[in-house]
Amino acid sequence: MFGESDEFFGGAERYAYELARAMAKVTPTALLTFGPTTLARSDGPLTIKVLRNWIHFRRFRFDPVNPFVIKAIRQADIVHYHQTHTIMSGFAAVVGRLLGKPVLTTDAGAGGYGLHRLMNTRDLYAGHLHISEFSRRHFGHTDLSTARVIHGGIDPSRFNADPSFRRGGEVLFVGRLLPHKGIDYLIEAVGSDIPLRIIGRSFRHAAEYEQLLHRLAEGKQVSFNSRCSDAELVEAYQTALCIVLPSVYRSVDGQQHVIPELLGLTLLEGMASRAPAICTAVTSMPEIVEDGISGFVVPPNDPVALRERIVWLQDHPIEAARMGEAARRRAIEGFSWDLAVQECLSAYLEAVTYGKIGPAKG
Repeated sequence: MFGESDEFFGGAERYAYELARAMAKVTPTALLTFGPTTLARSDGPLTIKVLRNWIHFRRFRFDPVNPFVIKAIRQADIVHYHQTHTIMSGFAAVVGRLLGKPVLTTDAGAGGYGLHRLMNTRDLYAGHLHISEFSRRHFGHTDLSTARVIHGGIDPSRFNADPSFRRGGEVLFVGRLLPHKGIDYLIEAVGSDIPLRIIGRSFRHAAEYEQLLHRLAEGKQVSFNSRCSDAELVEAYQTALCIVLPSVYRSVDGQQHVIPELLGLTLLEGMASRAPAICTAVTSMPEIVEDGISGFVVPPNDPVALRERIVWLQDHPIEAARMGEAARRRAIEGFSWDLAVQECLSAYLEAVTYGKIGPAKG
């Protein structure tokens, strides 16, 4: 996204980027991230700075190390770190304490190495800003006064669709081609009679899973799009019969996934575009989709249930259109970036006003 390659750009990265863009419209904001090369540029009012990774751990490079973060923290009034359980998040929290700068954090679900492996870091931060109620419960913060849910997920003006436009019959999935996304169950669900469009990046470590998906798709109306522009993505949401996110706790390879989703960003983008949503009853997604109103919630690992709901939307176009309208209302009223920005600003002010942060003492 910001460096020479967007190989590692996914929902968590997009969340931080979109929130920063929305924040920059109301207050000076800089997005500091890590990549293969140093970079500085602007995106409208947003300043983007990329620090080169000095050291990184694990295949996803979730844990970059670069001490020049100290300079950025010193220059900031508020630091909002995205990804709690990494080396750099703990480093930022400690530096913030030493410099008297509030450091708040949002967890994106993926873990790594860091201070959290040595101690409980929940009180190290000036605030925990969760993207869902599930996240707050999962991380044990329901009783923490500095923890709140900020949600976020869509720009209503960007993700929209003409309500008079007649949708096609194509089912849409948008997301990474990884086992916990449950895409194999969706391909099984559509059979050979329902077109399915899969938009998502593949990963070397999940090559066998992608091969499985292509085998399952043989003889079916399934298309794979590994590269998709912003304009093409918006159009896909606007024309799809429905947006589906079939994530699972236990994937086809037998792996258990405690947090397959923390929000469901692509669900929200599709819903804002007036597409009915179908999701599994996994983690935070039932917080987004109101079963029978803005879409359907089905059991995970159940292609039969997925197919029943897809066919119902095909057979009931008037009711499906009403669901699409309800889906857009749901997305705008509860999950817009503007609302997330206001929640964040309130949390930032509270962190400063009530002295949640200050130089470390003895």
